[in-house]
Amino acid sequence: MKQFKQLALALAATLSLAAQADINVGVTLSATGPAASLGIPEKNTVALMPTTIAGQKVNYIVLDDASDTTTAVANTRKFITENKVDIVIGSTVTPNSLAMIDAVAESGTPMISMAASARIVEPIDAKKRWVFKTPQNDIMMTLAILNHMAANGVKTIGFIGFADAYGEGWWGEFNKLAPSMKLNIVASERYNRTDTSVTGQVLKLVAAKPDAIIIAGSGTPAALPQKALKERGYTGKVYQTHGVANNDFLRVGGKDVEGTLLPSGPVLVASQLPADHPVRKSALDYITKYEAAHGKGSVSTFGGHAWDAGLLMAAAVPEALKKAQPGTPAFRAALRDALENVKNVAGAHGVFNMSATDHLGLDQRARVMVKIENGTWKLVK
Repeated sequence: MKQFKQLALALAATLSLAAQADINVGVTLSATGPAASLGIPEKNTVALMPTTIAGQKVNYIVLDDASDTTTAVANTRKFITENKVDIVIGSTVTPNSLAMIDAVAESGTPMISMAASARIVEPIDAKKRWVFKTPQNDIMMTLAILNHMAANGVKTIGFIGFADAYGEGWWGEFNKLAPSMKLNIVASERYNRTDTSVTGQVLKLVAAKPDAIIIAGSGTPAALPQKALKERGYTGKVYQTHGVANNDFLRVGGKDVEGTLLPSGPVLVASQLPADHPVRKSALDYITKYEAAHGKGSVSTFGGHAWDAGLLMAAAVPEALKKAQPGTPAFRAALRDALENVKNVAGAHGVFNMSATDHLGLDQRARVMVKIENGTWKLVK
């Protein structure tokens, strides 16, 4: 009888420990390299995420992929095989995120990307069913730019973008949608994130004399073509993507980026939003927390993408815990299912409503047009 009681107590203790298993989160981001101005605020934001969700302790294992695709994949596989993570958050940029999909799909681990391209989650198939993301899709932001162009007398467009998945994603949307709005693309150029000169490309763009030029880049490398355009005397409108919405871009671009127009998540100009805007309150909540840790004016939209990833995870975990315990394939599958059914989660960038056919879940409330004016971000009303 005594042995039986001891065995029962041991079993109860084991079950108790299992019930209290930690949730392990693997985060790979680009804190160094060309995308560092995006990855650093993301890393800072991870430190603000909850360490307990629904009574379960949450551990964040954060690795720097140095803006490198191979390293991002290696980090992901390390999370899965060594850290036994329940979910992966990352990476910062599109090429890295696309490369990580095979690893998470093979292991049945849900992933929330902080990169923009729709190709990360579309079309949803056997692999991408494990993948979600928080930044707005290219097409959503492309339409914002094209609508602004059409409403402001632009007829001809020059395009220059990164020679990678980010730039090509934007080119695909612009090339597809511009003709339907009677906008003519008269020049198209590419450059690499690590290039130090784009003189040749800019000379071709200026020679085509477009009314406006769109630069499809992200982070501080997106300032390079704009500086070169300024040097060559280009006086037309310049548009950037939401990939430049941080203070490092303003610092590097300086006076050369004055007047730039771009689409952005509402968090960039949260205090300028109307009182009844559905994202104002949730965006200001993130700003308050981030600035308390890093100082006034330190917020960028990229940290907001990380914050929203944390909110989605926090919304999904309680539902997953009803079905399985952390550290198991069943929990990872339940977490994936719960993420797919997240509804009305208000974040820094928008209101998320996921579904089996939509692993972004944002609508037009997740975008505004912004202008760089006197070195600051101004809401275009």
